[in-house]
Amino acid sequence: MRLYRYLYNNIVEIGIEVGNKIQKISKYNNIVDLLEDGFNNSGKIKGIISQDFRNKKDIKILSPIEKPIHDIICVGKNYVDHISELGGDTTEEFVPNYFGKRASIIKGHKEEIKGIYEIDNQVDYEVELAAIISKNCKNIERKNAKDYIFGLSIFNDVSSRYLQNHHKQWYRGKSVDEYSILGPCIVTVDEFEFPLKLELKSFVNKEMRQFSNTSKMIISIEEIIEDLSKTMTLELGDIIATGTPSGVGKGFNPPRYINKGDIVELEIENIGKLENKFI
Repeated sequence: MRLYRYLYNNIVEIGIEVGNKIQKISKYNNIVDLLEDGFNNSGKIKGIISQDFRNKKDIKILSPIEKPIHDIICVGKNYVDHISELGGDTTEEFVPNYFGKRASIIKGHKEEIKGIYEIDNQVDYEVELAAIISKNCKNIERKNAKDYIFGLSIFNDVSSRYLQNHHKQWYRGKSVDEYSILGPCIVTVDEFEFPLKLELKSFVNKEMRQFSNTSKMIISIEEIIEDLSKTMTLELGDIIATGTPSGVGKGFNPPRYINKGDIVELEIENIGKLENKFI
């Protein structure tokens, strides 16, 4: 099941993809509200689908979740080749590098992204698989982690590299307004086989920059949920971004950051394409 959040006749709705149309979900315009009311899997959602259909050409796609309930949970350097391209030591024992990314508003597919070029022109892209938590959980074993994932989406963890390095920690450089992009939809977890083996790609102005597979993550989403839930309660609607492979702008010599006017496209197998123009 592919869930979209969108504008139709200037009204925000959510619905599921049915062929070339979107079938509206009754009463709801917010996916977090849907989860809070217990509609946290495709079987339950089927019971509240209306008979109202929208043509895709008549809607404007929005971020599936616009205002996260907490900061986005991110996993840094979760691909060996990404560690290597940034000059890290790949022989060291891996310790998960978790950090938060503030997003007062998450942008969506085809929305323009305003860069802070006057402050930091080292604007970078990162294709990442995002997992959305379906219900509150604590102390979850990895073998049961899938039961707590509502669905998967594409996340662009846009970064201001100068700010990220200047402050010796990542929070400010990762938390610029409009630098969190999610979409185009959430695909419910029942559509995927685990362990995940999904191709990831990124393009800048149609030039491929990143190409990898989620099977190459050092720690899987199941392991991430197990590890995090040992010390913190994960809550429904939480977004976990699972890291990016090599090919980011900073990894080139010289670096190849995003410029005004560039179009960045991210693709993840079985989810779709997330495209944005930077202005």
